[in-house]
Amino acid sequence: MKIVIMEPLGITHDALLALTMLLKADGHDMVAYDKRAESDEELIKRVHDADVIILANQPLTKRVIDQCRNLKMVDIAFTGTDHVDVNCLRYRNIMICNAAGYSTNAVAELVFGLVIDLYRTIPVCDRTVRTGGSAFKMGIELSGKKFGIVGTGSIGLRVAELAGAFGCELLGYSRHERQEGIDLGIQYKSLEEVLSESDIVSLHLPLTKDTKGLIGRAQIGMMKENALLINTARGGVVDYSALADALNREAIAGAGIDVYEQEPPLPPAHPILTAKNTILTPHIAYATRESLYQRASIVFENVRCWLIGEPQNVV
Repeated sequence: MKIVIMEPLGITHDALLALTMLLKADGHDMVAYDKRAESDEELIKRVHDADVIILANQPLTKRVIDQCRNLKMVDIAFTGTDHVDVNCLRYRNIMICNAAGYSTNAVAELVFGLVIDLYRTIPVCDRTVRTGGSAFKMGIELSGKKFGIVGTGSIGLRVAELAGAFGCELLGYSRHERQEGIDLGIQYKSLEEVLSESDIVSLHLPLTKDTKGLIGRAQIGMMKENALLINTARGGVVDYSALADALNREAIAGAGIDVYEQEPPLPPAHPILTAKNTILTPHIAYATRESLYQRASIVFENVRCWLIGEPQNVV
């Protein structure tokens, strides 16, 4: 089999050699690129004869897939799959696997980094000291706040666990109530109730036709004036024009955003860039040394399991 890693996986060269050693020993041809292709044409040259393609979050379009005549498996080193033409792959009966669960801790921890930055105005305080000032805005504590979690999958549950450790009251909305969530103390409610009652709303939903634009103008309008919105899930879940408007009108207190409708850099006119009281990060929630090594381990294990007829993490 020719296995093509079409973009960097964020691990060291030594780690890559160690993780691919068994596949190479079994006679498989491994090709790894250390930079992303800059066009579909370049990407097609890389992957056109691959039996297996491994990728992270670089788009894999139908145009590229259609040129891959030998393709049997696509292994996505990511949780979300909305950047890959899954329908095209399924039409051709190509195996699709992902690396769900690799970044559970990383994403959950960034949620609280964003919340604490907003509650304690850490970036503002840093600038104040560096410019010779001493004034500060009174901070807010997490303890005792109502923490709303929209989507209680593995990341949402980890966020609930951490929020509980901070002394928060847990509210949750999900299509399916989970016993693990109830055991953690989550009170499951309607989306409207979670939005209207929570001091902090944290989103943990995949991007699907049902969740696209789920948090729009009407939903943001349900939130309390002192509430924070945190999005480390998918940018398409939120109407950012409506969010920016609410922030600038001080209809809600702040937002911590890690994901957008497109990967950064954002266009200069993007409304969230000039919205009040925001902490913006360039899609880094998943990106820790630990999580990226775990991701690569899962990805290569996916290939090994598929080759022996026991596929795992099938999308």
